[in-house]
Amino acid sequence: MAEQPTNTSHSPPSFKVVTGADSFGCNLKDALISHLKSLNIEVEDLGVSSYYSVAAEVGRRVSADPLSTRGLVACGTGVGVSIFANKFPGVFAATCLTAGDAQNARSINNCNVLAVSGMSTAPEAAVEILDTWLSTPFKSPCPASDSKPWPPEIESFLDASVQEMSKIGAVVDDTCAICCLAKSREFKDIDMIPGGSMKIVRETPTSAVVRFKAGSVEPAHHHTFGHDLVVLKGRKRVWNLSKNDKYDLVVGDYLFTPAGDVHRVKYFEDTEFFIKWDGHWDMFFDEDLTAAKAAIDKESENGSA
Repeated sequence: MAEQPTNTSHSPPSFKVVTGADSFGCNLKDALISHLKSLNIEVEDLGVSSYYSVAAEVGRRVSADPLSTRGLVACGTGVGVSIFANKFPGVFAATCLTAGDAQNARSINNCNVLAVSGMSTAPEAAVEILDTWLSTPFKSPCPASDSKPWPPEIESFLDASVQEMSKIGAVVDDTCAICCLAKSREFKDIDMIPGGSMKIVRETPTSAVVRFKAGSVEPAHHHTFGHDLVVLKGRKRVWNLSKNDKYDLVVGDYLFTPAGDVHRVKYFEDTEFFIKWDGHWDMFFDEDLTAAKAAIDKESENGSA
């Protein structure tokens, strides 16, 4: 077996590592965070959530700052988190079960998000995988190259592939049914809530694309109808005050809010979502905007935002 590279540098890398896991991968994630910190590598831990939500958020962070950010995600198999992290342009996530996998992923794919399996990988093996991933340069010799330097024509292909792959997902697909239905319609401001606008896509059942500017707040309110929504862009938090629960939503997340449930919303980024409901639109406020912002600020001060 070819000798694996080790991280012998005395100075930490110039990038930070954003981490996240679901309940099946949280213990392995925490063990690897400890190892990263022992190497003086900056870590931003997003904690534990559903594998699709937390992996998507890690992918979003890496996509937004690929030069100085890498990702580490964990779930039961390491596959689900890899799939959802990869939904963002410029993110190259790979599930690695061995150090050889990590070496190949870095050399061939310039992998910038490492996905690991909490159910099948022991902490000691995961540390070896992580060290290999950290210390292997792009296009370096790896098991796939028989531990020899890549020939010039393969190096050229790898360089071009990374540039081409980074563009995938960055362009809106005009074949998307939602985009086609909404394209010819204009967004209209939501007079009741500053920062919001809506474009009706179809009627009965009614569906719409809604946008809110970063920092916007929807005061606590309820409807006579339940509604389904899917986040298309950005990041938001929904407090369901009737159920004393809250949901952090990013791209791809779905939420159903039953009729009559009182809920408050904050938008942390420019956000767009698709929403569907039955019946005529109505909105009944249970607090004003000032009270809503005060409640959110108070939660933030208490360290739970």
